[in-house]
Amino acid sequence: MTTVPMVAILGNYAVTVASTTSSQEVTIKFNAKVGKQPFECGKTYNLGKPPTKITPSDFRFYVSDVALINLNGKAVPLTLTQDGKWQYQNVALLDFENKSGACGNGTVETNYQVIGTVPKGNYQGLQLTLGVPFNLNHADSVTAPSPLNLTSLWWNWLFGYKFLRIDLENQTLQSSATKHREQGNTVGFPIHLGSTGCQAIDGSQKPSSCSNPNTSKVVFSKFDPNKNVVIADLAALVANTNLAVNQANSPPGCMSSPDDADCTGIMANFGLPFGGKPASSQKFFRVE
Repeated sequence: MTTVPMVAILGNYAVTVASTTSSQEVTIKFNAKVGKQPFECGKTYNLGKPPTKITPSDFRFYVSDVALINLNGKAVPLTLTQDGKWQYQNVALLDFENKSGACGNGTVETNYQVIGTVPKGNYQGLQLTLGVPFNLNHADSVTAPSPLNLTSLWWNWLFGYKFLRIDLENQTLQSSATKHREQGNTVGFPIHLGSTGCQAIDGSQKPSSCSNPNTSKVVFSKFDPNKNVVIADLAALVANTNLAVNQANSPPGCMSSPDDADCTGIMANFGLPFGGKPASSQKFFRVE
């Protein structure tokens, strides 16, 4: 592995890394929004259908296999800078919570970018996968390298990592939690995306396969790393979901369970097949 020197750091965004004569350094910028509003820990938003007052308490996700699309339409993999913190092999963690306000379960540090190199050339688009590749997904988070060492983003060896974790608190339901729980409601609506249907001889062992990988490939035909930002939009993700109720006898929110109707609209907006329906166009990410 070649060590690439970092020569400048400006806030969360501009990181310049020396490039070789045959490659060019690229920074893919990300941001989290709630519709047109910026995402903020502890801020209350009206989201879902019908609109429900919720307060986000987590917003993190892994991306992998990031690539730029050249003028011939070919995806050219981005070789990620191995920084020992946010990026490992072909996986990167984007982290928009800062442990402030309601986000007490997270970390103080945030990360809004993916950094790597591609062969010098002209590129017109961007491709990435929301999720962790199968070969890295079923590691032990206790011994895994950063950023795969966060137990708050890991289920177990069988199901692997939570590719995305967005936790939503509902103040209205908290005031009458007992009553609502009797009706199948909860005090919050966590959204945890990960693989399901993973098969292994023993639950503590790595699976041989997962019937629902739940990794979502995202392609933007037009993207300029020097001008554009990838936006992860919470409002778009839950636009068709009632965040004030929970299917009876199911985990709170959407934990990716294939029989949980609370996941129907969310999985569709991730661009994933679910409930016997084929995948549709994802709506969670957009380019600005």
